[in-house]
Amino acid sequence: MDAVVEGLEPQAAAAEDAARDATDAVDAGLGVPPLLAGNRLSLDLYPGGCHRLLHLCAQQPRQLLEVEFLQLSGHEDPQLLEATLARVPWSLPRLRSLVLKGGQRRDAWGASLRGSLTTLPASLSGLASLAHLDLSFNNLETLPACVPQMHRLRALLLSHNCLSELPEALGALPALTFLAVTHNRLQTLPMALGALSTLQRLDLSENLLDTLPPEIGGLSSLAELNLASNRLQTLPASLAGLRSLRLLVLHSNRLASVPAGLAHLPLLTRLDLRDNQLRDVPPELLDAPFVRLQGNPLGEALPDPGSPPGTPTVPEMPRLFLTSELDSFPVTPQGCSVTLACGVRLQFPAGATATPVTIRYRLWLPEPCLVPLGPHDSLLSGVLELQPHGVAFQQEVGLWLLFVPPRARRCREVVVRTLSDDGWSDLETYLEEEAPKRLWAHCQVPHFSWFLVVSRPVSDTCLVPPEGTLLCSSGHPGVKVTFPPGATEEPLHVRMQVVHMASRELRALLEEPEGAVSPLLCLSQSDAPSFLQPVTVQLPLPPGVTGLSLDRSRLHLLYWAPPAATWDDITAQVALELSHLYARFQVTHFSWYWLWYTTKTCVGGLARKAWERLRLHRVNLIALQRRRDPEQVLLQCLPLNKVDATLRRLLERYHGPEPSDTVEMFEGEKFFAAFERGIDVDADRPDCVEGRVCFVFYSHLKNVKEVYVTTTLDRQAQAVRGQVSFYRGAVPEEVPEEAEAARRRKGADALWMATLPIKLPRLRGSEGPGQGPGASLSLGPLNLGDAETGFLTQSNLLNVAGRLGPDWPAVALHLGLPYRELQRIRHEFRDDLDGQIRHMLFSWAERQAGQPGAVGLLVQALEQSDRQDVAEEVRAVLELGRRKYQDGIRRTSLAAGDLTPPGPSASQTPEPAQA
Repeated sequence: MDAVVEGLEPQAAAAEDAARDATDAVDAGLGVPPLLAGNRLSLDLYPGGCHRLLHLCAQQPRQLLEVEFLQLSGHEDPQLLEATLARVPWSLPRLRSLVLKGGQRRDAWGASLRGSLTTLPASLSGLASLAHLDLSFNNLETLPACVPQMHRLRALLLSHNCLSELPEALGALPALTFLAVTHNRLQTLPMALGALSTLQRLDLSENLLDTLPPEIGGLSSLAELNLASNRLQTLPASLAGLRSLRLLVLHSNRLASVPAGLAHLPLLTRLDLRDNQLRDVPPELLDAPFVRLQGNPLGEALPDPGSPPGTPTVPEMPRLFLTSELDSFPVTPQGCSVTLACGVRLQFPAGATATPVTIRYRLWLPEPCLVPLGPHDSLLSGVLELQPHGVAFQQEVGLWLLFVPPRARRCREVVVRTLSDDGWSDLETYLEEEAPKRLWAHCQVPHFSWFLVVSRPVSDTCLVPPEGTLLCSSGHPGVKVTFPPGATEEPLHVRMQVVHMASRELRALLEEPEGAVSPLLCLSQSDAPSFLQPVTVQLPLPPGVTGLSLDRSRLHLLYWAPPAATWDDITAQVALELSHLYARFQVTHFSWYWLWYTTKTCVGGLARKAWERLRLHRVNLIALQRRRDPEQVLLQCLPLNKVDATLRRLLERYHGPEPSDTVEMFEGEKFFAAFERGIDVDADRPDCVEGRVCFVFYSHLKNVKEVYVTTTLDRQAQAVRGQVSFYRGAVPEEVPEEAEAARRRKGADALWMATLPIKLPRLRGSEGPGQGPGASLSLGPLNLGDAETGFLTQSNLLNVAGRLGPDWPAVALHLGLPYRELQRIRHEFRDDLDGQIRHMLFSWAERQAGQPGAVGLLVQALEQSDRQDVAEEVRAVLELGRRKYQDGIRRTSLAAGDLTPPGPSASQTPEPAQA
């Protein structure tokens, strides 16, 4: 050891000289205390942490001898880091916790980068009191030789390294209670692992293990064992000897069987065997409520190669692919895999239902009443309803929802949200890549209800026991909450979310170059009562502000408790403890907290504006007319960063005015478009109220609608110059006249957002509405379908025709038209794409008049041609027709004195979202 220390002395001396040169100017007159907070020395987020520590070691302040907790970044220079660590045993003799994690830096995709640490100096074995060592997110290929010599070590964290094996000497740690070696390259485990008789938690997930040593059964104190995502094919029978085991996680392996003795472990509360190759499970485990078996081919017997020909085998799980006209399917106890026409996938494992059951589904367009979003959440999908509601399955059902991932993914996560008896909750969600810009959100559901995909700030949760615990933010390491012993009498679930605000947006709001804010912290708990003991919250100081240089009169701690409208300044009501980087304070109940550093006086009002700015999206509104058919108008609300690319794609087929000026909208905000000055919507649409087209803005959805417009003015004499205006909110009960609406635009609280011109050109000769130049097809009155199931009018079919564009030949072939007829249509209406589409669609519709199933055939053809957008619009029109028909029947029945027909009440089923 002495030789090693002597070899490091020149490096340490050089590092000390460099440290003095680099830090003397900064530290002049500042002293030591700002670097220390009690017995903690946190240098992991501090620039030049190793230089700082060497400087302190050279000065040998008395406070340094009291330090028990040290944090350094693993991203330091390797030689400098090794030289610094060599001084630790002599300078910090009472050290109990040493954290040398990487992961503070991130790549362009937001993934954590590993640190540069590859080994540890042998002198660290002299840390006689060290109980906690965290080397996660580094580049260790072998365990440093000094680690097995730390005989008082209780917690060893080695996750996210490059370890391929663990040494036998690891068994010489008699006090070790927690060992985490996740996300490494372990292929085998040492036999000496079984000698760790005090080990209580062992996490070996995300490795390359294919076998386990039988000695693992000697871990007599082990309560939690995680072996998920390895390559295990068998398990040793000695696992049944782990009598203290409460949690055993084995999902995502290659297990074909499990020891029957696992069913007799007396304390086992959860056994996770999902996504293996299990075909036969002991009956005791099949019936146990704590066992998860989804994703296993249970009951599927592979043919024995040695069995004689003709030996019967159990049939494989059925696979169903539903077309658009089907909204239900049967599920038997055998299970099945189902792909819905809307792209949703379901997997019912064998035994999920005890008796056959019929499952119904429906995809709702999002409406605020169906989409529960938090203040900083974003919707990524439509709303899927699965029935029957509330019926519990005997095994959880796999659900996959397709969505387009958001661009900004750092410090955010994607979850599936569902409705249960206790309200809306988020399910444990896994992401699977379908294509570069399409992902599956996969979750397990115990019963059916409504489901949607949501992007939210990363949520960290924990169960607070009466003994107390520590909750840290995974995305912001400086944010922590400490629960002391006695804070709660019963275990309590708490959740933490952290939101950043861009500094340039804040400076624009404050008009103050030195103004800054900390991350916004949201804390919530499962129950309303306050904590029995004060809970300590740690927030990083605002960027550019340190505990040495700040003016305390400018530092404000703000608090907001929903549903209040204002942020309250509680700086005078709490005791703010400041270190060099952090502020700590104590609370007895949870809400939202925010640190502000500003010279402004009315900070609460500024915080309310800043919080609104965090949730606002800058958008532009566009209104374009189809070049070949000016009566077809496309309306869309686009986020600012998508306007140019969308216009480049649309302007080949559409033309119109420049987009509106930039306006700001909240996620889930309602607005509507009103055609004015002689122009009105032509068709009766389910999303129209008094001729106004209703929208709901969701930043990651398309927010686009195409409508046909008409006019009561004479277009034979001159062109009609109208306009479309966009207003915030729902359509009012009394729609104001255009003159009154124009006056309201000038008010301070005006709901008007933008007005864009619409021009219907003058008709030439015998042209009629809906027929541009060259369209020679005469369209007679035509209705496709029937009143009970819904029908499409001539105007609806015109709308469909206007949306097809170059995709019409694919639709025609899926409708059953022969290729020779397509060639004839192309020749007869050459140089007139709209004429080709209309002739194809209406000639087919005339042949289908009176035939059952014609509308379903059209919807199916649209989906098979990858025109899901048009198919959804047709479904919305059909739904409107069905509702009107049922309302008419109901009114007729009531007029005749009959009872209301049976059906779900409004409290049981929400109104359909408007298409």
